[in-house]
Amino acid sequence: MATATKTTRRRGALTPLTAWLTRPLASFHLLLAVFGLLTVFGLVMVLSASSVDSFNKDGSSYSVFSKQVMYCGAGLVLFYLALRVPVKLIRRFSFALLLGCVGLLVAVLTPLGTELNGARSWFVVAGVSFQPVEFAKVAFALWGAHVLVTKRALIAQYRHLLVPLVPAALLMFTLVMLQPDLGSTVTLFLVLLALLWFAGAPLRLFAVLLLGGLTGGVVLSVVASYRLARLTTFLNPGTDPSGHGYQSMQALYALADGGLFGRGLGQGWSKWQYLPNVHNDFIFAVIGEELGFVGCAIVLVLFGTSAYVGMRIATRNTDPWIRLVSATLTVWLVGQAVINIGYVVGLLPTTGLPLPLISSGGSSVVTSMLVFGLLANFARHEPEAIAALRSLGPGKVGKLLRLPTPAPYRPPARRRSARPTTSSSRPGSKSSGAAATRRGSGDRRARSGPRARTQTRGGHR
Repeated sequence: MATATKTTRRRGALTPLTAWLTRPLASFHLLLAVFGLLTVFGLVMVLSASSVDSFNKDGSSYSVFSKQVMYCGAGLVLFYLALRVPVKLIRRFSFALLLGCVGLLVAVLTPLGTELNGARSWFVVAGVSFQPVEFAKVAFALWGAHVLVTKRALIAQYRHLLVPLVPAALLMFTLVMLQPDLGSTVTLFLVLLALLWFAGAPLRLFAVLLLGGLTGGVVLSVVASYRLARLTTFLNPGTDPSGHGYQSMQALYALADGGLFGRGLGQGWSKWQYLPNVHNDFIFAVIGEELGFVGCAIVLVLFGTSAYVGMRIATRNTDPWIRLVSATLTVWLVGQAVINIGYVVGLLPTTGLPLPLISSGGSSVVTSMLVFGLLANFARHEPEAIAALRSLGPGKVGKLLRLPTPAPYRPPARRRSARPTTSSSRPGSKSSGAAATRRGSGDRRARSGPRARTQTRGGHR
């Protein structure tokens, strides 16, 4: 009896949340809330983590923070553009975007690129640096989804499933590793795996890809001495605590020092030159030190909610391209957060990937905001959201942002065979059955008349 009472209370407490999630635009509003919270939280933590380093280098505690605000402003512009651009237009120009990004990956290896921290991965224009590989990840997801959806009737055959997707991915892997940038190569590989997984590739293919990726990662780690040192330090952190294992050990000390509620915002010691790159790659350690386990849990909940909303958008859409892109971008965004948090807490080798929307850095923040803009655009293309927007109006957020009403999804018309149907088909053959099915459906369409066609249009809406 007591158990039944507790269950009833839980259901009663969850009823308002469940009712709110059934609203047509729940995905859109929830995504905007998570996006805003991650952005504000990231700006606060960048200001706290970078204040000492900024003062030592530039004489001002706000130099890194001011650049981060500027990058967030540029990212908000891309977020708004991605939210407004029609989905069909994005898909149509996905190949052109990919070609442009591949061209930038080639150009960054020339003297036009700038070498920072031992990698030629940046362009510096008017004092502002950006990494083309971050935008290449988004372009590859958009184009790869277009290819797989276009060939979805043939992807049961390996040559149609893998070509041209895998050769294009291998080309990008090669260009990124020439910089060299193993962390970005790992995330590009994650995008490839997500595309193939959600397209329905067979499981044995993933076994081959994972084995090849693991072998390639080990080979690349052995070839470069600093990667080998990272790998050995990960396997045994105590072997070099003052050398290659210094960052990892200091990050663990910072997390342990935070306890449950932390030392207080701005009161952490790790940013006082104890932990290098504290406002970039290891900002999660500062969160744990200053805000404790509670602050870390907030970050995990926000990224977990991002994963839920992204997959919700993918499952609730009817356009196969939107479904594939939404799921792939969600896996990449949340996967990069998992990798960053994983190496900060000592579960993964250090790869130098930033924490999306929280770490300082222009390319990562701008690209993450672009991804959230695309997901928000896709959220407004859910069938129930389209019906609500077309019947009830754009709503408060739509009016404020002046967003256009999304068009309903129209599946592409099937091509009809030019050959006339012969009467020599056997009654039990597939051709005769298909012809009978087409004749039957044609008769039903003729009998249904305008009323059925109107209902069909309403159903799409």
